[in-house]
Amino acid sequence: MHRRRRTALAVLAATLVAAPLLSACGNQSHPGAAAVVGGERIEVSVVQARAADVRSAQDSSPEAAQLVNKSGQLNRAKLHGLIFGRVLDRAAADAGVTVTRKEIQEMRKANRAQQGGEEQFEAMMLQQRWVAPDQIDADMRQEVQLPKLAAALGADLGTPAGQQVVGEALTKASKALDIDVNPRFGTWDDQKMQLGNYSAPWITQVTEFGPQDAPADA
Repeated sequence: MHRRRRTALAVLAATLVAAPLLSACGNQSHPGAAAVVGGERIEVSVVQARAADVRSAQDSSPEAAQLVNKSGQLNRAKLHGLIFGRVLDRAAADAGVTVTRKEIQEMRKANRAQQGGEEQFEAMMLQQRWVAPDQIDADMRQEVQLPKLAAALGADLGTPAGQQVVGEALTKASKALDIDVNPRFGTWDDQKMQLGNYSAPWITQVTEFGPQDAPADA
């Protein structure tokens, strides 16, 4: 069980932060939108607000300078997370997967215990995954959602074959959402589940989803 949780964490983290630097401005097709996913806009202002929330938390940390220095790709990472979250929602819905508030809290409790307490857990999320305290529950929701999606598909996230099955489901959902990203933000890759080809430094394996012969970006 513990090994499975670590595997899901690594897989999800690889997809949530795989993205390069953001330039925040609209394009002619969708002024003010960072992306349009399934016909719904993700506004530049939303991306900026989420990044600012993280910056505020970082500024309050004793390691503020180090945290800010290591998260120069923050804005685009947040856009990537917003897009991936909608793809995961679609794949989960297609598979009949739902997530309850209780499951989210249980996942948070398990992760908190693993880190040795709430303060340590929040510090880890901020440092390693650029997640502010008030963004943690949304992150934990995906932590629950991903293994449940795998289970619904009869896939084991701990194996390459299982990862490929989940990757195929995500790619199908991504294509169905017809994701249109502002060119200033980069392009979305349905196969790799990522925006551009940036890999956060704490990710040891980027392409856990998708075809097994997909090139690594690390």
